[in-house]
Amino acid sequence: HLVDEVIGAVIVVDQGTKKAVDHPEFGQAAEQLGDRLSIHNQPNLGGSGGYSRVMYEALKNTDCEQILFMDDDIRIEPDSILRALALSRFAKTPILVGGQMLNLQEPSHLHVMGEVVNRSNFMWTNAPFTEYDHDFAKYPLNDDEERSAMLHRRIDVDYNGWWMCMIPRQVAEELGQPLPLFIKWDDADYGLRAGEHGYGTVTMPGTAIWHMAWSDKDDAIDWQAYFHLRNRLVVSALHWDAPIRGLLLSSAKATLKHILCLEYSTVAIQNRAIADFLAGPEHIFSILESALPEIRALRMEYPDARVLPGATSLPAPSGRTRMHKPPVSLPAIALRLMRGVLHQLRKENPDHHQRPQLNVPTQDARWFLLSKVDGVTVTTADGRGVVFRQRDRAKMFALLRASFRAHLHLARRYSRMRRAYREALPVLASKQKWETVLFDESSVDA
Repeated sequence: HLVDEVIGAVIVVDQGTKKAVDHPEFGQAAEQLGDRLSIHNQPNLGGSGGYSRVMYEALKNTDCEQILFMDDDIRIEPDSILRALALSRFAKTPILVGGQMLNLQEPSHLHVMGEVVNRSNFMWTNAPFTEYDHDFAKYPLNDDEERSAMLHRRIDVDYNGWWMCMIPRQVAEELGQPLPLFIKWDDADYGLRAGEHGYGTVTMPGTAIWHMAWSDKDDAIDWQAYFHLRNRLVVSALHWDAPIRGLLLSSAKATLKHILCLEYSTVAIQNRAIADFLAGPEHIFSILESALPEIRALRMEYPDARVLPGATSLPAPSGRTRMHKPPVSLPAIALRLMRGVLHQLRKENPDHHQRPQLNVPTQDARWFLLSKVDGVTVTTADGRGVVFRQRDRAKMFALLRASFRAHLHLARRYSRMRRAYREALPVLASKQKWETVLFDESSVDA
């Protein structure tokens, strides 16, 4: 009842093919909200397109003082809304108030306590004095353990994920819309932008939602890997003044790891990510809707992207299952890496593309094991199927050459792209530009 009293409007942006209004329980939920509920159908413009529409409608058609962004696949604890609102109202100056993220499949696990962007390589990471995946069942709040004591500290963050983030109206009016990034990094950009305008972000302990953890998704290697890298580059160009060396090294290391793990489709789409970033800010807006289907089509050219129903759709593996302990010491890592690289340089055995050598669960699909095989099935992170990864020396060299060229172009042109993206920011975040996408009459039912 208390939560119901503070909600002025519920804005639902439906970008799916199965519409929310067709759900059997929709009528019951809608009845309680009455005319506060508005549904807006639009093409799939990703999270940023959905949140941009929410912000647009909230500023235009309501007088709300706070806009609360929430994912559509969360389980909410309603009191969290009241706690976030109380902190927002009592803050001396406007602040963004974010909720923490609990693991939907392991409800006692606090998956994200608070996050920052590492300024040495421009990658998001956990904030100082926090950890990922704190287990309250093992280490409760009143525990004497150091990791439990951390839970009582104030957490300074650069941004909060948009699984739950309250943005004051004043901030939204001053900063403008989210960037047209589809998914990934739009929340980090907004937090960094707010910080540059003097508005802090607080991740508030005791305010949280439950959401699927990253460990249950393949988002570092599937189609999302394209958006991870492209948008990291866009946001870094806007908010980062350090030399690009750290980011380049981090990206090159990831590329080598993907190659050793036979994740060729990931390298292919990340090469495309760099090219799309270098094509400039106008290009980023123009491919908002088309990028995803194109990336999915590009991935399907590689066997590691094609999901099979199970390992039983292939002949039984020729190799034996053994324990493979990860190398820990530097000499051991160097030796395993050398062996893996030498194997990559040999011609692959085509027999292993018909019959895999190993069946490997996701958690065991590591470079030190996969770099020594020519054919391996790997379970997808969600457990719904397997992919048959196949080593192909010719493909590997082609991808490595393309990756080297892409990184070289990036190193040479990054300073120029910094200037281009910073000059374009007012347009990228403008209501007027977003209106051309959100209200394209041919594709929208508002």
